[in-house]
Amino acid sequence: MQISLKGKRVFISAGAAGMGRATVLAMHKLGATVFTCDVDSEALATLPPEVTSYVCDVSSSSEVDAMFDQFLPGGLDILVNNAGVGGPTKPVENVTDDEWRQTMGVCIDAQFYCARRAVPVFRAQKQGVIINLVSAAGILGFPNRSPYVAAKWAVTGFTQTLAMELGPDNIRVNGIVPGNVNGERMERVIKAHAAAEDIDPEEVRRLYAIGTSMQCYVDPEEIADLICFLTSDYGRHISGQIVGVDGNTETLYPRT
Repeated sequence: MQISLKGKRVFISAGAAGMGRATVLAMHKLGATVFTCDVDSEALATLPPEVTSYVCDVSSSSEVDAMFDQFLPGGLDILVNNAGVGGPTKPVENVTDDEWRQTMGVCIDAQFYCARRAVPVFRAQKQGVIINLVSAAGILGFPNRSPYVAAKWAVTGFTQTLAMELGPDNIRVNGIVPGNVNGERMERVIKAHAAAEDIDPEEVRRLYAIGTSMQCYVDPEEIADLICFLTSDYGRHISGQIVGVDGNTETLYPRT
């Protein structure tokens, strides 16, 4: 099997670090013309020079529109909605309006803003692929993370509905559940959980691992590999699926 994305134009949100960066590099290596954005201009500057990058807050519809206006006239084949934020780790009664809105803005509003711009192009050319990053929190509950969980369940519904809505125009839509992904973001989640429960971070790390059937963590490159497969011709009839790369998450909140 030889996956190629040569000739494909791809946009990946939040591509400066973590899973987004791994996906940018993987798709670029497979021959795609890659566009990406992030709020971290310094991290964007470390991407290969062939990758076109923009500083953009995708929770702002006006910023998304301004960015898409620059590259969309040249066409688009693949949209990867990767941007996300963990949100607060606290009981629901302590969540502020700003924390709720910011989590929703980055995790679900941004996916809507990007899809709204990409879909007319996909419909016109009768082909396109959308990948939405979900989360195990989009299929399971997660105490003390209510804004994030609500947003990610919304992504699950958004993904499955778009697959139904866009399928007649040969547009495929799938969601990916990353699970416990090694990296800075996972470290922040572990530290926040440890602080909220007043337990050692290493105990949280162990609990997250045993919350999966394979008792594991995964690497960002594993997520990128699946995205490349699903967006290639090998995935031409895969749509409406929520696919886990997570060792089968059984629970996000093992009890101590």
